[in-house]
Amino acid sequence: MPRKIRNTLALALLGLLLERPMHPYEMASTLRERYKDSTFKINPGSLYDTVESLAKHRWIEPVETVREGNRPERTVYAHTELGRQEFVAWLDELVREPVAEYPKFVAAVSYLGALGPERAADALEERARHLAERIDGADTALAGTVGKGAPRLFMIEVEFVRHAWRAELDWARRTAAEIRSGSLPWPEHF
Repeated sequence: MPRKIRNTLALALLGLLLERPMHPYEMASTLRERYKDSTFKINPGSLYDTVESLAKHRWIEPVETVREGNRPERTVYAHTELGRQEFVAWLDELVREPVAEYPKFVAAVSYLGALGPERAADALEERARHLAERIDGADTALAGTVGKGAPRLFMIEVEFVRHAWRAELDWARRTAAEIRSGSLPWPEHF
C-alpha cells in the first residue's frame, strides 16, 4: 500500500521529533542550524502544511501550547505511536531501496556539447566555485555541531552530501580542464 505521506520534509520533521516535542518554528530553526536546508526544502508555508498533514494522519499530535513573551502562541507537537512506526518503516525503505532520481544537473550535462567548449568549460568552472562554497559551508556546519559535541549521527547526511559534492567538484574541475586542454574531443556539428 502506498505511503500516505511521501514528502521528505515530513521525514525531517518526524526525525526532529524523535529528539523532543517541538513547535513548527523551532523545527524550522533547528533544521537550518543543522544545515539540513541543503537536504530538505524548507519554507514556512510548506513546513506548516506538512505539520498539518502529519497531524491529520495522526503521525504527530499537539501536546501543549506555549507563549514566550509577546510572541504568538505556538503549538508543540510530538510523535504518536503510529507516527513513530510509520517513520521507522519509511526510513528503512528509503535506506534499503535505491530509487531512480532525476537530477537536473545530470540532464543538463547530457547536452553539454551544445554550449560549445569555451562556454561549457566556463560553466563547469563556475559550478566548481559554487560547490567549493557549499563544501565550506558544510564543513562549518559540521564543525559547529559535531565539532562541539553533537552526535555525528545527527549530521550524517551533511557528511554524505559533502562527499557527493566533493566528487562532483572533482569531476567538474577535471572535465573543464579536459575541455580547455582539448583532450575531450568536441564534435564538429556542435
